[in-house]
Amino acid sequence: MMKRIGGVLLVVFALITVAGAAPPDQPFMEAARADLQKAKSELQMATRDKAGHRAKAVDLVSRAIGQVNAGIQYARRHNHAAAPDQPHMQAALDALQSARNNLDKANADKGGHRANAIQLVNDAIAEVRLGIQAGR
Repeated sequence: MMKRIGGVLLVVFALITVAGAAPPDQPFMEAARADLQKAKSELQMATRDKAGHRAKAVDLVSRAIGQVNAGIQYARRHNHAAAPDQPHMQAALDALQSARNNLDKANADKGGHRANAIQLVNDAIAEVRLGIQAGR
């Protein structure tokens, strides 16, 4: 009886190990989701006195997480999971988002140039996202 239980436990551990070792089917989408979840967590921990902008950012990030999740599911249903993600476009998107994050943290008094840069970065992010979609 103990030998049988030991064998069953060995099989269970092997299955858990194999399941945990499987690479993610969409590493960039999953990494983006993790980044968005981190951003949302940070926004939620920020002080609330931001003239409504913090709350709006939390809402936008939550919606972005929903879109990433939907994109992952769509790709799985349409057999796109085997196709590699676009690493350079994704890297550009990550860099743009990091730049926007840094611009958002900068002091607002920059003679309007910071605001202009943010708008241009947002426009670039939109174009990169469209490029990623077009490349699929």
